[in-house]
Amino acid sequence: MWETVKEIWTYPLYTLSDDTSIQVSQILLVLVLLVFGTLVSRRIEKLIAKRLERTELQPDAAQLLQRLLFYSLVGVLAVTALGLLHIPLTAFAFISGAVAIGVGFGAQNIINNFISGWILMSERPVRIDDFVEIEGTSGTVETIGNRSTRIRRTDGVHMLVPNSRILENTVVNWTLIDNHVRTSVRVGVSYGSPVKDVARLIRQAVDEQTTVNRDPEPVVIFDDFGDNALMFDAYFWCDVEGERALREIRSDIRFRIIELFNEHGIVIAFPQRDVHLDSPQSIRVQLVGNEPPA
Repeated sequence: MWETVKEIWTYPLYTLSDDTSIQVSQILLVLVLLVFGTLVSRRIEKLIAKRLERTELQPDAAQLLQRLLFYSLVGVLAVTALGLLHIPLTAFAFISGAVAIGVGFGAQNIINNFISGWILMSERPVRIDDFVEIEGTSGTVETIGNRSTRIRRTDGVHMLVPNSRILENTVVNWTLIDNHVRTSVRVGVSYGSPVKDVARLIRQAVDEQTTVNRDPEPVVIFDDFGDNALMFDAYFWCDVEGERALREIRSDIRFRIIELFNEHGIVIAFPQRDVHLDSPQSIRVQLVGNEPPA
């Protein structure tokens, strides 16, 4: 029995050009090494990830270090496995051209996205936790993977965008340098309103918001004489991490403007139309309602 096992264990599967034989034992040893080494590499990657979370390193930089570490360990495993099989790296030189052609035609999109992912992590035009807008859709970047980038939209739905599309298309990154964003609120009041008081009340509503920056100062501009209203614009800066927070700030300012206008008797304008009837004959107009006319 032992002799049979030993014979199978040392059985040569194939022989290399230098008369070196590859035995079953070497193949099994390499398989165990690859499986165990991959598990250990994943474990080391997770331990490093936990250590990096305690530092002040940016999430995208931490992910880049994790990925570099993992692929470095995988590369060491591959070289070790080839060494155990007595296969030199030069043995793959003759098939490199064929492999390159096959990969170029069959997996060009995959490789394009893979390389794009490394470019995104190295150049960092888009980082984890950035609020971005791409092709009319906005959301927060959660992960940058080997093939695609996962973005959580403002409605909570996850969107997977190929890495190459992020590099090839125009991407608006709201938080690339900082969270400093300017926005505005437009208000129209009826003709005859005290414009000085209107501007003062709008400025008061903006200044009362603690989320509005004081530098640069908010500005209220009497923009135009509209068809139905006197138009005012309030411009101000905020530090926000997304479009939702900006909408909430504008909403709070509008609520406060309505309160202040009601307190001071200022009417927010609404569309009006004057209709002129040009007819040689008299026209009888009758108001119809629940009560008969007095």
